[in-house]
Amino acid sequence: MDTGLQERVAGLLHEAGVRIGGTQPQDIQVHDPRFFARVMGQGSLGLGESYMEGWWDANVLDEFLAHLMQAHLDERVHGWREVADALKARLFNLQAGQGSYEVGRRHYDLGNDLYQAMLGQRLVYSCGYWRAAGDLDAAQEAKLDLVCRKLGLEPGMTLLDIGCGWGSTIQRAVEKYDVNVIGLTLSENQKQHIETNRFPNIDTTRSMEVRLQPWEDFEGKVDRIVSIGAFEHFGFNKYDDYMKKTYSWMPDDGVQMLHTIIIPSDEEIKAKKLPLTMSKVRFIKFIMDEIYPGGRLPLAAQVTDAATRNGYTVTREQHLQPHYVKTLDTWAANLKDKKDEAIEITSEEIYERFYKYLTGCADLFRDGYTDVVQFTMEKQ
Repeated sequence: MDTGLQERVAGLLHEAGVRIGGTQPQDIQVHDPRFFARVMGQGSLGLGESYMEGWWDANVLDEFLAHLMQAHLDERVHGWREVADALKARLFNLQAGQGSYEVGRRHYDLGNDLYQAMLGQRLVYSCGYWRAAGDLDAAQEAKLDLVCRKLGLEPGMTLLDIGCGWGSTIQRAVEKYDVNVIGLTLSENQKQHIETNRFPNIDTTRSMEVRLQPWEDFEGKVDRIVSIGAFEHFGFNKYDDYMKKTYSWMPDDGVQMLHTIIIPSDEEIKAKKLPLTMSKVRFIKFIMDEIYPGGRLPLAAQVTDAATRNGYTVTREQHLQPHYVKTLDTWAANLKDKKDEAIEITSEEIYERFYKYLTGCADLFRDGYTDVVQFTMEKQ
């Protein structure tokens, strides 16, 4: 071990009132000697990832972070500016935000049978709306109608669904609201399901199309836009481009309904007194590595700011946190009830991964670490 590196890191931390191996709340314990070289070489990224890998931990993580910031180490040491972000709620966002295509291949193309066991016959992979619903199917149908009402769909309009999943929203929109639909997905499996199992069973004269296409490549004019559960995969650097393009595709009275998971701001974290534990951090890393590689969860303000910068007026924000807790709990129960079937369809490893994902996410929403919001954005 390079004692010079160790002394340098220890000296910097000492300036913040933090001791290695100490007993005070802000002190840290180092479990892997490679920690010192990684932190000095990679800055906040090395600090955050080595924490998630168990190379070190803090007696009380929030106290450690507070001491670091009060000593202004983020301003004096290259790469440490993002320490607070990297170790607090923004641990969700350590990856580069270029994983949309990887998500489509790795997560959604596992086959429909596993998702059928988990999600039910409707194959709706997003938060249900349980206000007056007694079961999962009813909650999902209520959510689809809630979305369509917010969009103000009228017969003959054209609806673009960005990240259309297995087609539940576009099917509901055609059948009940008599509109034309275009669905965009990055999953060949989902596209095939829609073309084989959705469209042939819809009695309509309206046009229906599903494309294996990223939103960046879409060209055309539509009346309304919906996006449910896709925004999380775009990456912060694409928010303005997304808002600008979607705004340009619609007429002057256009409406977009954007449904996305969000994380709390630092102020909200403090107000809620949310502790950041090693188990929470490691679960977040598991999500990023195993479930949604490249995923990035926004703050609510990031969504509204990007929307208003590019011409939209955000007319409503509806928070659905308790509804997603119940949805996730139901999915987990469904999967557990069909454990043997799920393992036979895929493998025990995949079953365990998904069950851990569902139960862990339910706890994140239950405890307030995450929320899901529907943003109604209008051209005015």
